[in-house]
Amino acid sequence: MPGENKDHLRRLHARAVAYLRDKARPHLAAKEPKLLGYIGSGRRIDPFRIRPVLLRVQRRSFEELLFRYARLHWSIPVSSGYGRRLRFLVWDGHHDKLIGLIGLSDPVFALRPRDRWVGWDAETKRHRLKSVMDAFVLGAVPPYAQMLGGKLVALAVWSSEVRQAFKERYGNRPTRILGERALDLAMITTTSALGRSSLYNRVRYRGHLVYQPVGYTQGTGDLPFLNGLYQDLAELVRRHARPTAKRAEWGQGYRNRREVITKALKLLDLPEGLRVHGVKREVYVVPMGPDARAFLRGEQPHFTPYEYSFEELAGYALERWVWPRARRDMRYRSFDPETWRLWGRP
Repeated sequence: MPGENKDHLRRLHARAVAYLRDKARPHLAAKEPKLLGYIGSGRRIDPFRIRPVLLRVQRRSFEELLFRYARLHWSIPVSSGYGRRLRFLVWDGHHDKLIGLIGLSDPVFALRPRDRWVGWDAETKRHRLKSVMDAFVLGAVPPYAQMLGGKLVALAVWSSEVRQAFKERYGNRPTRILGERALDLAMITTTSALGRSSLYNRVRYRGHLVYQPVGYTQGTGDLPFLNGLYQDLAELVRRHARPTAKRAEWGQGYRNRREVITKALKLLDLPEGLRVHGVKREVYVVPMGPDARAFLRGEQPHFTPYEYSFEELAGYALERWVWPRARRDMRYRSFDPETWRLWGRP
């Protein structure tokens, strides 16, 4: 529910988070001491010398390991994203420490608040959804989080560098299903982790409200199955059911977790209502240009983006949020990276 107690919601997610950490342990535990070396100590970070840098994460890199490790510390289970993916580290170039994470992936096809805000009909959405990505992880790590570094990370998704990375990676690549090219990144969506968000609220730049709230999810999904149960259900479905792909271009696998869970519940003669968990998450849209909505509705063939560099946006975030918070609240200085250790000393 929108007014749900956040500590209660964290407890609901705790088992799934523990499962993901156990699953990652064989791959990351031995590397934890090195990874922790890039998490800043509050006593050693000078807020007024922070120099933000945007680093794109490449596959099989150390940055990818750090991204995977850091996301395990979120209070909700964070997926690895679906389909197309872009991942970034927001880095402190002066202290050589991690500030935060940005992870973008394909959006879900059906998201009522987003679709209502755009004003989509089904056919236009099929063709224009390729110009949308969803932020599956977005936020700062300690001690930067205590200095409102999350606002800096949130503003960074609006940068020209993020949009250019999308264009370089996917702009000339036809989508698998429709065979069409994603011309530009016109919009990013995200949902709050724990009901109403304090991270995205009031993120403004040059008079623009960057994160626009458009409604809440309905409180259904795979949350009740992310504690390890999903893998058992997936194996059951693999053995006893078939995918229901509507087009050959979808391939031979299942389209998403929802299809797997729905089929598993049917095989077990259990009600699909078990997918209802009641955790309603606030939905935000981030238009990447003033005419994003008209472009996504198909009313115009081209899209005019905002042209704000990461350096410009990060500099504004430091002056607007990070430095003022650091001056009036020194609690960030008490953060010790050792408290982030997940698996103990080797």
